[in-house]
Amino acid sequence: MDIPSERRAACLYLQPAGEMTIYSAAELKPVLLDALGRSEEIEVHLADVGELDTSGVQLLMLLKREAAAAGKVLKLTGHSAAVLDVFELMGLGNWFGDPQLLPAGDGETKRTAA
Repeated sequence: MDIPSERRAACLYLQPAGEMTIYSAAELKPVLLDALGRSEEIEVHLADVGELDTSGVQLLMLLKREAAAAGKVLKLTGHSAAVLDVFELMGLGNWFGDPQLLPAGDGETKRTAA
């Protein structure tokens, strides 16, 4: 599985798309862990993730734990509605420590607690 990525200064920016579920976790895991090995800072932009289940959450938690153990920075950004719904359902809104932005009713963006 290929995840679009680009280098932005010292940060490796990843933008997974589609599903992060039990059906894709085995393919995503080595790609994400390899990316973690290539940079001191990783940003995973989740705006194009349309489906997330507990396997996808476990993968993100593993990535966060491995980054912390290696003294690296992992940021989750651009949370899609699917990601926000699962994080809320599982009570993980603050677990990852990243701000979550929600679209406001007027098209603007508002920040939730991090």
